[in-house]
Amino acid sequence: MISVVLFDLDDTLFAHRRAVEDGVVAHLRSTGLVDPDADFAAEAARWSALEEHHYTRYLHGELDYLGQRRARAADFLRPYGVEFDSDAAAEDWFETYLREYRAAWTLHHDALPALRTLSQFRLGIITNGVTHFQQPKLEALGISSFFEHVITSGDFGAVKPDPSIFLHACSVFGVEPSQAAYVGDRLNTDAVGASRAGLLGIWLNRAGDRAGLETAEVANAGIQTISTLADLSACLAGAI
Repeated sequence: MISVVLFDLDDTLFAHRRAVEDGVVAHLRSTGLVDPDADFAAEAARWSALEEHHYTRYLHGELDYLGQRRARAADFLRPYGVEFDSDAAAEDWFETYLREYRAAWTLHHDALPALRTLSQFRLGIITNGVTHFQQPKLEALGISSFFEHVITSGDFGAVKPDPSIFLHACSVFGVEPSQAAYVGDRLNTDAVGASRAGLLGIWLNRAGDRAGLETAEVANAGIQTISTLADLSACLAGAI
């Protein structure tokens, strides 16, 4: 019986991608590096792609947390002829971007209503990141009180989809993996990773992506797929 529901944070509850793109556009406009009529949507997409690339390198241990930030900033500004003369300069540029990113923080529209329907479950977070960066999101967005425990890869020392972080979360809650569900927007990092650890993996597939769903592992793992958090209660009811 499922008694604990664990969530990913970025792009599952928190509209991370939207804040990233709004934040970098606001920061880029303030630098004066580009024409006011430039294609800022393309630049936002380029920044998002660099985040995906370098954050994946961080997850694979190729870069440390600050290193992936510096790499993102350096690659983003290189087409404008900007080269940072020190790590500190790259980190300063990134910190300025972060102020704009924080100003754009919002929840996904389905997040708060979904959390309010789960009063019969104990709730938690497992997020790839560091506590001092992730916890303020929960507090600023007014949802920290929903969660009994927040587990970050930075504190634990392993990142999703490593089974150990999912098992650690279950241990913190004092439940067996079969008593926990994990909800996240990434099929392999979240749903498959949780399933391999013995939890019920639930993939929040807002974009309707079919990639990977037909693989034997996914088919045999009992992974559930929802397109909105509004469907989560019904999904869990079927698993109880």
